[in-house]
Amino acid sequence: MPSILVVEDDDAIRAAVRRGLSERGYAVAAAANGMAGLEAVLRDQPQVVLLDLGLPDIDGITLIAMIRAASAVPIIVITAQDDDPTMIRALDEGADDYVVKPFGTDQVAARIRAVLRRGGQSDTGPEPLRIGELVIDERTRTVSLRGAPLELARKEFDLLLALAHRQGEVVTKRELLAEVWQQAYGGSDRTVDVHLSWLRRKLGETAAEPRYLLSVRGVGVRLVDPGSP
Repeated sequence: MPSILVVEDDDAIRAAVRRGLSERGYAVAAAANGMAGLEAVLRDQPQVVLLDLGLPDIDGITLIAMIRAASAVPIIVITAQDDDPTMIRALDEGADDYVVKPFGTDQVAARIRAVLRRGGQSDTGPEPLRIGELVIDERTRTVSLRGAPLELARKEFDLLLALAHRQGEVVTKRELLAEVWQQAYGGSDRTVDVHLSWLRRKLGETAAEPRYLLSVRGVGVRLVDPGSP
């Protein structure tokens, strides 16, 4: 899988992006400031750079120009600055794409695949996830259970995939709202409950008789292999 460098000074965002991409099979390194990021580009030669513009030591636009002077690595800007002049300056200096915060990991992964395709590089994506008799293929966005395909709506698939990436862990509804619906604040837990109900029905289970989706009262839900002890 391609190697990704995340240049981001916000500890929480840097950790979330790193974890999300690592769970999808990418080799991810990180830098907390511009100079460390530039050194990592020159030293490690990553295949894609995710670059925040609001860095503490170097203006992000300036850093794009510095990286571009030394490397042709694809640069995807990840920033809260959504004004057209900033976007145009970033692209003019050599950025390949521009993603505005807040964003989901799936969106960033799709942008990575796109810039790699444009550069003639290959990103075959991670292998299908196998949890008991459940098979989840992130590349084709398909799911099968005991060899039979399941017809899932887009958000049902995203919800199942988010839980599968953290198999066995209890994931809170707040975390699911943030990752699947990009609603870190103000979203309704009911949204998650409804989609979990639909997902359970398609998996042939109920909340009272679960196999894969186990509710943890007052906390969240976890996806398990029913065949595991």
